[in-house]
Amino acid sequence: MFGNQTLYEFADAFTGHPVPASVLYQGVDTSKLSWAEQLWVDWYKYWGNPVIATGVMSFLLHEIVYFGRSIPWIIIDSMPSMRKYKLQPNKIPTAAEQWRCTRLVLLSHFTVELPQIWSFHPICEYFGMATHQVPFPSWTKMAWQILLFFVFEDTFHYWVHRAMHFGPLYKHIHKIHHEFSAPFGLAAEYAHPLEVLILGLGTIGGPFLLCAYTKDLHIITVYIWIVLRLFQAVDAHSGYDFPISMHNWLPIWAGADHHDYHHMAFLGCYSTSFRWWDHFMGTDVSYKKCRAREAEARRKAALETAKTK
Repeated sequence: MFGNQTLYEFADAFTGHPVPASVLYQGVDTSKLSWAEQLWVDWYKYWGNPVIATGVMSFLLHEIVYFGRSIPWIIIDSMPSMRKYKLQPNKIPTAAEQWRCTRLVLLSHFTVELPQIWSFHPICEYFGMATHQVPFPSWTKMAWQILLFFVFEDTFHYWVHRAMHFGPLYKHIHKIHHEFSAPFGLAAEYAHPLEVLILGLGTIGGPFLLCAYTKDLHIITVYIWIVLRLFQAVDAHSGYDFPISMHNWLPIWAGADHHDYHHMAFLGCYSTSFRWWDHFMGTDVSYKKCRAREAEARRKAALETAKTK
């Protein structure tokens, strides 16, 4: 049995106590801070409790970015003029499918992700991550740290995602995510709660490992990383490939063109951000053949059209 003191210490770690701004920002000259840094200070002053301030900010950030990025794809799905960019043009999500997806995603957010997000502040402090502190790190430092997070998450996701296609793991966990053979933006986090938890480790695992090793990481860098990761995940499930899509000017980027094939064919193309693991492990051979056939069909159709003019 836990003693009362142990229980209080455990509770304090996840609820915290009101901390006066004079304590949080003792010795900090806020007049020398940037506009964004002053807003950051004001946020923590407003709540007066760093655990609650970080928890609320983390949850709101996730919900606003995830649904905010998904809504444009819902609008695009309703526009017939965009069908020419749809990778599977005959499979437009219905309103019923979008609503079913939204319900499961919200359930997952409030039952699986909310407790993790709420515990984010004490976990960050355990690993030595800066949270309420100012000033922010330089853009150059944040840039190389975020690049490391992308590489770590992509590697983690490739191998875990590939394992998820193993019989029992697929049947009992990953099968839910494959209900939509033609994915759409909202379906990025349409998954079994265990899958959300496991794959989420790839997103937060990189920052925690880097922080544990260097003791030099600010939560603002992690927030920027999470925003970029959410954009990547939602866009990869959008089902659209535009001429300006990132993979068309950065060939190593995966994008919707890559991940849409995974949903359509079920196997192969397991990566999230980059194409190199699928290339090196040979799990994109069928994808390349499929896209080559499609390109040849477009070429022949263009020649036939030119002959009839």
